[in-house]
Amino acid sequence: MSLFPARSALGPVFAAAIFVACLSAAPAIAADAIGQIKTVSGAVAIERADDTTQAVIGDSVYQQDVIRTGPDGKVGITFVDLSMFSAGPGTELKLERFRFNRTTHDGVFESRIRRGSLSGVSGRIAANNPDAMKIRTYSAILGVRGTKFVIEVEGH
Repeated sequence: MSLFPARSALGPVFAAAIFVACLSAAPAIAADAIGQIKTVSGAVAIERADDTTQAVIGDSVYQQDVIRTGPDGKVGITFVDLSMFSAGPGTELKLERFRFNRTTHDGVFESRIRRGSLSGVSGRIAANNPDAMKIRTYSAILGVRGTKFVIEVEGH
């Protein structure tokens, strides 16, 4: 007697269960994205874990990603809380910590810029809590208080 009969009424049920499980897992994976690349010009790379890829419009960005622009690179990113960053040539930006509740708009957004230029407009996280959005450099911390900002950091 075989444990796996060739024909069984459970086959379609099992297949349907796997299909539903895959569908329910997809939003959890997509929910980890904290933003999306909206504009790219020149060389722009996304470093994630031990992998580096060239950024293209529509790419998702995630917490702990490092965005690097080349000497001719520029990138625009819109985050799920509607914050927007625009990085200029020669920029290294790490998206260190991001948490956002779409219902209450509670969250935290912390980034680090090692070199280059960054302009931005804060979104719902900073509007909800003025202390919740910070951008670090090697020598300072910028607390974004629901406003527009520009940062330029010489390489360090």
